[in-house]
Amino acid sequence: MADDHTEAEQPMETHTPVSNTHTPVPEIPHEFSLAENLQRTTENEKLSKQMVELLALPTRAYLDQTVVPILLQGLAVLAKERPSKPIEYLAMYLLKNKSQFEDRN
Repeated sequence: MADDHTEAEQPMETHTPVSNTHTPVPEIPHEFSLAENLQRTTENEKLSKQMVELLALPTRAYLDQTVVPILLQGLAVLAKERPSKPIEYLAMYLLKNKSQFEDRN
């Protein structure tokens, strides 16, 4: 049993010690004035409040305020045009015209 070795006799792997020095975090440039930052914060709070209000609506009211207007317009165009691939046509219509309806939400 000359080849039996205990774990303590096995050579240990060498590890590079971790440095305790931290790389300094770069300062974020102040691109906007205090007034601009306050305005942006106020706008974000208004958007957040609007989103909370939308999420609190019953399902039918939520859909009526968000997607029904563009869907109805898209379906009307779809019925008039009658393309060979109606689902793809409607999808492209929605993507192409979404900006007209996003401001309403």
